[in-house]
Amino acid sequence: MTRHIFVTGGVASSLGKGLTAASLGRLLKQRGLRVVIQKLDPYINVDPGTMNPFEHGEVFVTDDGGETDLDLGHYERFIDENLTRDSNATTGSIYSTVIAAERHGEYLGRTVQVIPHITDEIKRRIRSLAGDEVDVLITEVGGTVGDIEILPFLEAVRQFRLDVGDHNVCYVHVTLVPYIGPSGEHKTKPTQHSVTELRAAGIQPHAIVCRSDEPISDDLERKISRLSNVPFEGVVNAPDVDSLYEIPLILHDEGLDGYICKTLDLETTPPDLAEWRALVDRVVGASALVRVGLIGKYVSLVDAYLSVVEALNHAGAHHGAQVEIDWIQAEDVEGLLAEGRLRDLDGIVIPGGFGERGVEGKIAAAGFAREHHVPCLGLCLGLQCMTVEFARNALGLERANSSEFDPATPHPVIDLMGSQRDVSDMGGTMRLGAYVAQLRSGSQVAQIYGEEVVSERHRHRYEFNPRYRARFEESGFSCSGESPDGRLVEFIELDDHPFWIATQAHPEFKSRPDRPAPLFRAFLEAALHRAEGRNPQLLQVDADAVG
Repeated sequence: MTRHIFVTGGVASSLGKGLTAASLGRLLKQRGLRVVIQKLDPYINVDPGTMNPFEHGEVFVTDDGGETDLDLGHYERFIDENLTRDSNATTGSIYSTVIAAERHGEYLGRTVQVIPHITDEIKRRIRSLAGDEVDVLITEVGGTVGDIEILPFLEAVRQFRLDVGDHNVCYVHVTLVPYIGPSGEHKTKPTQHSVTELRAAGIQPHAIVCRSDEPISDDLERKISRLSNVPFEGVVNAPDVDSLYEIPLILHDEGLDGYICKTLDLETTPPDLAEWRALVDRVVGASALVRVGLIGKYVSLVDAYLSVVEALNHAGAHHGAQVEIDWIQAEDVEGLLAEGRLRDLDGIVIPGGFGERGVEGKIAAAGFAREHHVPCLGLCLGLQCMTVEFARNALGLERANSSEFDPATPHPVIDLMGSQRDVSDMGGTMRLGAYVAQLRSGSQVAQIYGEEVVSERHRHRYEFNPRYRARFEESGFSCSGESPDGRLVEFIELDDHPFWIATQAHPEFKSRPDRPAPLFRAFLEAALHRAEGRNPQLLQVDADAVG
């Protein structure tokens, strides 16, 4: 029978519930268990797809086209499993399901209420991911205990213990132990209040993960144990670390995974963490330095590009390099060109986004990278901006643009394709999820991937306009990857450039800490070569790590 771990949080948001769940998932997987993770989000949006990146961060896309919370990216990266849209459920989607059922008469005229109908639907979502193929299902409850929005979720997970039995459920509560400067000590009172709130909802935690800026003492953990009615071995400390990939090692050293296995009567072998420790050693011990400019529309909230940043870090660890990201607001690029700031970069990444704001800056950055042989990686909108730049400045197509940004452009080199124009609901025109691409034999991207048929995840609406393809390809601009039917361009590259490559996809979503996304790995290698050429005294790269 599937065992269930519920991760809740208290005191403040952004304490790291998602990373705790992901790290625990990795530890249990290394013990030989089959692990799945899901996120219950309290907001009323049906999914994050239409939410502002400034408010919510990136939208993480699964293979099956689910637009999900960014924590699913952490889950996938840590447990190295591809999740589905079913691993993210929101208040909006749950209420939508219940209301639709009521409209169809499925409740036979009964009064529809939070208890039992909403809580039953929440439990159904949880049970849908359990089964014979899953040993442990970890469910993170979004929000903070005490918030009104998460009360139905807390009630559902409280009931779940009664449904499946005490020994099949473990509650893990993540809380804050702040350091108060004037008193010179860590304070347990916020944790005490948070656990009291959780117990008031009917949930007695089995384990408490104490987040702090510095390690706390055993005496403090004993105090929390006594006041929260949690065994001392169930109170663990997770202080701030330099790399998020250190968290599984810290939680293991604190004994959390062993304690949870004992709580759930799971007989396992100790986890083999040799490869993970080697990964952390590479991350912490990286000596080379490479500066990458990220030309973004949402750079004031770095979580808007979380998977891009992590994919760069994965590639950096692979090459023994520290990646220093220069966050560049796309709207400021044209001014920065005059200042020469972009000349100090070893590489440029032009990530995805929606809307017209900042597009001209992205186009200008693509042009600078092309003309000055700066390695440049374009992702989704990045491909479109690089295409527009080449059309204007290399092909002489005046006012070339995407029809998204200039419906009256005489040269819509980026446009809606075919049936997309016939869909009144713009959401219905999105290409979401994993799509296969055929790579041109001998192309740079085929060499980078090491194969000619690849699959990457998408989230976009506009495409390269095939009416211009012949003109582009006559000028050294290669459409080096396409959909299997040949209709859609998936990858582009320049023949005479160290690295000027883009994809209509989001390869960052499939990058793993010990298996970087191929395009990011190759991009960072090119950036390192540029950095070495400009500042050879700054680089000490292990030649065996590069390639």
